[in-house]
Amino acid sequence: MDLTIIEKIADKYHCEILYDEPMCNYNTMKVGGNAEALIKPCSIECLSEVIAQCNEQGIRYHVIGKGSNIIVSDEGISALIIVISDDLSRIELVDENTIECEAGASLSKVCSFAHKHSLTGLEFAWGIPGSVGGAVYMNAGAYDGEMSEVVLSCDQIDINGNISTIENEDMDFSYRHSCFFDTKAVVAVVRIKLKKGDKAAIKARMDDLLIRRKTRQPLEYPSSGSTFKRPKGSYASLLIEQCGLKGTSVGGAQVSEKHSGFIINKDGASCEDIKKLVDVVKERVNSRTGYILDCEMQILED
Repeated sequence: MDLTIIEKIADKYHCEILYDEPMCNYNTMKVGGNAEALIKPCSIECLSEVIAQCNEQGIRYHVIGKGSNIIVSDEGISALIIVISDDLSRIELVDENTIECEAGASLSKVCSFAHKHSLTGLEFAWGIPGSVGGAVYMNAGAYDGEMSEVVLSCDQIDINGNISTIENEDMDFSYRHSCFFDTKAVVAVVRIKLKKGDKAAIKARMDDLLIRRKTRQPLEYPSSGSTFKRPKGSYASLLIEQCGLKGTSVGGAQVSEKHSGFIINKDGASCEDIKKLVDVVKERVNSRTGYILDCEMQILED
């Protein structure tokens, strides 16, 4: 993979390129081999140039955020990993009800910012790991809330590096889906429209949801959050538990005994352990209930 042009862009914007970089450090499941190369763009302009040149030069690449919904092959991946991280995490208030944030901002920091300014409507996202860009990409949600309900618009970067604004109604939001799955455009900036609320009530709601997460979810272990999408007419965790799979292990991977909707890295799991356990769960649930579970995690592999 010839990255000469990407190295020139990195030098222009003073961004570092890392080679043979361990991807276990870039996903919340803490698994995976090395990436051939990795870059962290430090501006929207840098990000757009990198994406444009990757497509023009035929360089294989993947764009990730905080890695809360991916796992990486044990053998690593022959691609350029573009990490939208802390260098693209600006958060500001653009009017009394609208927050504008770059895609690398963590959801937790955006929620804290909303609370600081007495803005309500984003409390459901408090405690969801990951970046705001990734949350928009997959229409993340919890506790009866989804990003589709609060996103006003986004600045997106298409495969040619062009930057444009897209409104909520054009984002094709549905359960764990947005238009970005299909267009391959990258979320660069997000605008979130909220309502004025009572600061104490907002904090109380956030505290309540965090307690519920800590009580019910295996936050003490590396995971990718809920492993499976909610099947129509039921819940993945309920089906998994009904099939006697709670606590089932493959290698170091386990269906959490605390919440069966989570597959956790309990004891030095490999990506292969996780993939095999996902297959075990899907096969048994399908054979015993007829439901087909769809995995939320994306697997980066050659």
